Amino acid sequence: MKNVTDRTRNPFGMRPDCPSFVPGYGDANADFHVVGDYPGVHGGSAAGVPFTGEAWSPAFLSALEAAGLIAGLAEGVAPDGVAREGDPTAVDPVSTDRTFLSYLHMCESEGTPDDDDYDDMERFFDAELRAIAAHVLLPVGARATEHVLETYTARAWKTEIDMDALHGEELLGAGWLVVPIKDPADWSDGDADRLVDSLGELRSTDFRRESDLGRFIAGSDPYLVR
Repeated sequence: MKNVTDRTRNPFGMRPDCPSFVPGYGDANADFHVVGDYPGVHGGSAAGVPFTGEAWSPAFLSALEAAGLIAGLAEGVAPDGVAREGDPTAVDPVSTDRTFLSYLHMCESEGTPDDDDYDDMERFFDAELRAIAAHVLLPVGARATEHVLETYTARAWKTEIDMDALHGEELLGAGWLVVPIKDPADWSDGDADRLVDSLGELRSTDFRRESDLGRFIAGSDPYLVR
């Protein structure tokens, strides 16, 4: 499969109606899509990259690197994912490969977005998620986890949003696998290792779970479906 774009920052040119925002970032042909809440909770304002610039960012990014979801940070970038000198948005600080990072609500705001604000931003998030079409969704925190389970699985009615219990657990969605991640601001001893071990085990399996139906159509090209 070919990349639809080689742009790392905001690859689909999303332009919400707000003065500033933290757009999606990463590989547009990703297998893994890490879904956060909004910049006021999960950072990114300084570098323009989700999950950067917070006190917990080094631990979170290190866990993603150890799990093989990112390849590390660019030269001159601090452990929290923000460039030390110059314009921090002028470099791509996180090296991603088959991983995409984005938020339910990408706009920066002084207060907490209300339900109407999230509803208004849903069209941007959903369009990007379906364009990326990753195999594994990794919602971070309770709000993102609840939204992903309600919207992209049939499990919401029977799944309690207990992030301690759900952290690193594999849940089957409708065409996606879902691996919830406890909010990194709340991580305690063992949470990073639990996530790394879970993702390492997942990546060692056939997590794409695709079938080639090309034999049923003319030509020799594969036709992969989930």
